[in-house]
Amino acid sequence: MSLAVVGISHHTAPIEVRERFVFSPRAGAEALVRLTREGVGEAVMLSTCNRTEIYIYTAGEGGGGGEGEGNAGEKAGEGRIEQTIELLARQAGYTIEEARRCLYVHGGRNAAEHLFRVVTSLDSMVLGEAQIQGQVRAAYEQAAAEPPPKVVGPVLARLFQTALSVGGRVRSETALGVGAASVPSAAIELAKKVFGSLKGRRALVLGAGEMSELALECLTAEGVRTLVVANRTEERARELAERVGGTSVRFDELPAQLPTTDIIIAATSAPHPVLTRELVERALPGGPRHPLFIVDIALPRDVEPAVDSIENVFLYDIDDLYQVVDESLERRRAEVPAAERIVAQGVDDFWRWYAGLQVVPVIQALRQRAEAVRRTEVEHALRRLAHLAPGDREAIEVLTRQLLNKVLHEPTVRLKEAAADGNAEEVLEMARFLFELGEEKGG
Repeated sequence: MSLAVVGISHHTAPIEVRERFVFSPRAGAEALVRLTREGVGEAVMLSTCNRTEIYIYTAGEGGGGGEGEGNAGEKAGEGRIEQTIELLARQAGYTIEEARRCLYVHGGRNAAEHLFRVVTSLDSMVLGEAQIQGQVRAAYEQAAAEPPPKVVGPVLARLFQTALSVGGRVRSETALGVGAASVPSAAIELAKKVFGSLKGRRALVLGAGEMSELALECLTAEGVRTLVVANRTEERARELAERVGGTSVRFDELPAQLPTTDIIIAATSAPHPVLTRELVERALPGGPRHPLFIVDIALPRDVEPAVDSIENVFLYDIDDLYQVVDESLERRRAEVPAAERIVAQGVDDFWRWYAGLQVVPVIQALRQRAEAVRRTEVEHALRRLAHLAPGDREAIEVLTRQLLNKVLHEPTVRLKEAAADGNAEEVLEMARFLFELGEEKGG
């Protein structure tokens, strides 16, 4: 068995590298289908403003699901991991070696633990942020809903469902998310460092998704006087703007908005910059008369980096939010040990189930062998007891099946326990030898 995750995040690469690995929803779905057609059994892609990750599982590649699987980087699944790295490298326009320098690979138990830490925000740029759980859920549900050929099977389904359950426990049983900052709220904190109070300011929000909605809520709470929402789909922009008493515009109306705007929060899903230097210079010849503060929290970035060179324009991207975030984390950091304990328990629960998968073929082979022996002996005995009534013959069948189940119960339990304890291979080899089960391997 082979379980792994290959990815890139804010821990391993700056934004100008991460944005090269971003897939559109359609391209992401096509990539997962391609992986499964090329031999990967199951696949889920998680793509957020801070990470692109592909979780993969392939059965029947030898190995097994014990502790050593994670520690050894799942040697049995190296071929599938290589396929995933190649796919990500192609998306980024990198060579394989260039991609390796910024990608991470976690195998086996480590892959499961990584997802659990991601979904609980322990791996997030903003510790305790609430958006990541919804993003993980959306990624899983989108992959699970793909039409045939299916890209999600029982293993990744169990992994993601368990991870989401653990995320819910951390939210309800710890204070990790109490008063937690989000990426948009960190952007607003940065704006306050530039302007002081935001009361009376005029803000423009690009995009109408979840991050834009959060940004609008934060701006409203800070007393921003005028709120404008720009989005490619005008209806969605109007709906969002009306909630906060703002107005909506189309993207082609952006130049007219810039001269009176103080703050821009950019959070679209556009594959290319929405705000270019040429557009800003055309709208603001000679530069803005007052400071224009722009925070780009999109990935790929919405604002062309060259905009920062315009006088009186102050451009920040998502990586610039680290300092702001670090200053507001002390309370949430105190909750990390409690969250880590819940994650560890969740990983243990999943791993017991996952490790037990490799013993299933051996248990099935053992029961089939025992049942064949039982059936042969019963048929032989009944030929010599032809005088028995049908009811008596059935009683013999029931009795022997019950005896068989009782005899096999303890070995079955012990095999599953051995798998959960990481000792499966040695015990399974002994079972194959003792019961002449051949070379059935875990799947």
